[in-house]
Amino acid sequence: MAGVRRTRNWILAIATVGVLGGAGLVGVDMMRNDSGGAAPPRVGTFSESGAKSDSESAAKSGNEAGARSENEGGATPTPTAPDPAKLAAQEQAKRVKALDAALKKYATTVPEFSVAVLDRDTGRRYSFRGTEKYETASVVKVQVLACLLLKAQDARRDLTATELSLAKRMIRLSDNDATTSLFSKLGRASGLSACNKRLGLTETKVSGSWGLTRTTVNDQVRLLSELVDQKGPLDAGSRKLAYTLMSTVDQSQDWGVPAAAQAGEKFTVKNGWLARSTENYRWIINSVGRITGPGTDVSIAVLSHDNATMSSGITVVQKVAKLTRQHLMY
Repeated sequence: MAGVRRTRNWILAIATVGVLGGAGLVGVDMMRNDSGGAAPPRVGTFSESGAKSDSESAAKSGNEAGARSENEGGATPTPTAPDPAKLAAQEQAKRVKALDAALKKYATTVPEFSVAVLDRDTGRRYSFRGTEKYETASVVKVQVLACLLLKAQDARRDLTATELSLAKRMIRLSDNDATTSLFSKLGRASGLSACNKRLGLTETKVSGSWGLTRTTVNDQVRLLSELVDQKGPLDAGSRKLAYTLMSTVDQSQDWGVPAAAQAGEKFTVKNGWLARSTENYRWIINSVGRITGPGTDVSIAVLSHDNATMSSGITVVQKVAKLTRQHLMY
């Protein structure tokens, strides 16, 4: 597999989890990672059943008359201040609705794609066709790396010099031979599948031909989250190494998710590209990664297939990544 050079000058949300449907997306919601908390205050009045006594009715009538007299005398009721949390939720819902519309419109003009975003600062998640399955091509190499690190942790050791060398080639250069070597070392499909359970990847089916592993954007964002979660299965040393490798990919391969990054922000990325023989050699183009900067910590996964060329597929995944930023405003 070969990369495409592009200039490095730029570069997920969801509370919503988009569900695959005929129209593309079903359902939009935003939620936080931290669950629980106080229930929002009840709005409106609550009426008890049963008749009031005459004295109660009289008292009520007198109070109402007094209130009318006071108002007629010029007193103005104090307005209720808007609930900031409610206003923020309404604004976020508008952004999600606009993004849904933009992606649906774009989807009518290009081959099939899916996208998911996780905003770690807010805990919000977003996905469009989140459960649609795609072949991974080389983005599976992030999964191989995570499982390699877990295996070393289990043995209470660092990666060997050979393992580290292979991991560097696999992530930075997308070297296939290095990936095949590590894939075999991990027990191939059965070994990687067992590891997936520890990583919470419930929608990923590993193939004996690692590049044909099938996954969803929801699972890919979940995997990206595990690479940085302090409470996750990867320890601090493993998380640091994964970040180091994915933030130093060869410049010819830093396309895709990084296109959504702004000046001064940092990114991690792993891309996948494959001309699929069973699809008339049309291209699978995938990109997964993370963008960080002041006030921004977002993981993004974009998967696509049936692209006429590699370059046109790259254009699609980059456009989709940029649309999520434009509308979700992370």
